[in-house]
Amino acid sequence: MDAKATVKVGPFARGGKSRLPTQAADHDFEPLAKVTPVGIFLPAYDELFIYGVTSKVTSDCLIDRLVEWWQSVRSRFAQITTLVINLDNGPENHSRRSQFLHRMVDFAQHFGLHVRLAYYPPYHSKYNPIERCWGILENHWNGSLLDTFDSVIQFARTMTWKGNHPIVSLVTATYATGVRLCKDAMEALESQITRLPGLEKWFVDIFPAAPDGQAG
Repeated sequence: MDAKATVKVGPFARGGKSRLPTQAADHDFEPLAKVTPVGIFLPAYDELFIYGVTSKVTSDCLIDRLVEWWQSVRSRFAQITTLVINLDNGPENHSRRSQFLHRMVDFAQHFGLHVRLAYYPPYHSKYNPIERCWGILENHWNGSLLDTFDSVIQFARTMTWKGNHPIVSLVTATYATGVRLCKDAMEALESQITRLPGLEKWFVDIFPAAPDGQAG
C-alpha cells in the first residue's frame, strides 16, 4: 500500500511525448485541484487498485481505502487469515502514528484478521513492488494534459501492468488532518499490538480478538 506523488490538475506541461499535438500552459500557476493516487497492489496476482484522492491523504483516508479494497475482494480470499501489508514509513502510516494504528486495530478486529505491517527502512521503499506500478503510470500519462478529475481517472484506467488494467475510482471525501490519540490512549493501544523484538519500528503484528469462550 502506497501513495504516489500528488498530481496537479490543470493544463500543465508534464514532459514526455504524445502522438497528438498537446498545448500546455507556458507558465506555472495555482492548480485547479489536486489528486493523490493511493494504491494497493497484489504482487502475486498482478492486480492494482488505485484510488484518486482529492483531499489530504491522512491515516483515516488510508484505512478507509484499505477497508474499501478488502470489502471488494474478501469473497475471493475467504481462506486468508493473515494479511501482510508492505508500507513505507510515511508520516500518515508509520508504525508510531497513533490514529493509523488505532484504525488498523479496528480493521483487524472487525474482519477477524491477523494483520502484519512490514515497513521498508529509509531509502528502501523503491523496492516496494507498487513503486514499479507508479513508474508505469507516470510514463503512461506523461505528455498528456491532466486538466480534469476525469482525465486523471481515465488515464489511470487505461494503463496496464503485465496486461492487466487497474481498478480505479475517485475519492472526494474530505479528511481532517492532525487527528491523533492522547498519550494514555496510545499506551492502551500498544497493549493490543505486538512489535518484533529488535525491529519494533519495522514489524507490527495485530491479532484479532479470540472468540468468546476461547483463550487469546
